[in-house]
Amino acid sequence: MGLFDFAKDIGKKLFSRDEDAAESIKKHIEADNPGVTDLKVGFENGHVEISGEAESKDAIEKAVLMAGNVRGVEKVRLAAGNSELEPDGSVEYYSIESGDTLSGIAKRFYGNAMDYPKIFAANREVIKDPNKIFVGQKIRIPQNQENSNV
Repeated sequence: MGLFDFAKDIGKKLFSRDEDAAESIKKHIEADNPGVTDLKVGFENGHVEISGEAESKDAIEKAVLMAGNVRGVEKVRLAAGNSELEPDGSVEYYSIESGDTLSGIAKRFYGNAMDYPKIFAANREVIKDPNKIFVGQKIRIPQNQENSNV
């Protein structure tokens, strides 16, 4: 998965001091745990490093997005040892732009605006309400819907 870039000045504000960031981000991920056990989170100068045992690629991708869509986070990377969870092309990442809606994104990627629930389901931990997305938010777009484990 390597290093993911995020918009540092947007997202949910979870901490006001860098000293509280790692624990706040860890609690945030664990609250809607996408399937990661033994989660460890480090934070330094806007960079987050996460590690743990993930039950699937979806789980680790969601954890990375949950960490990255936090205000104050600029980059997220997986700690060494998670190479078996590298992406395989079954998911594309998309940053929300001004004027976007989930139905518009579904039309762009799937050709059908009514497929927006597939995107919502794939991002349940990141998007709480399909009508409330924000510019700069990064989400997952599963490419193979028949075999997607959303």
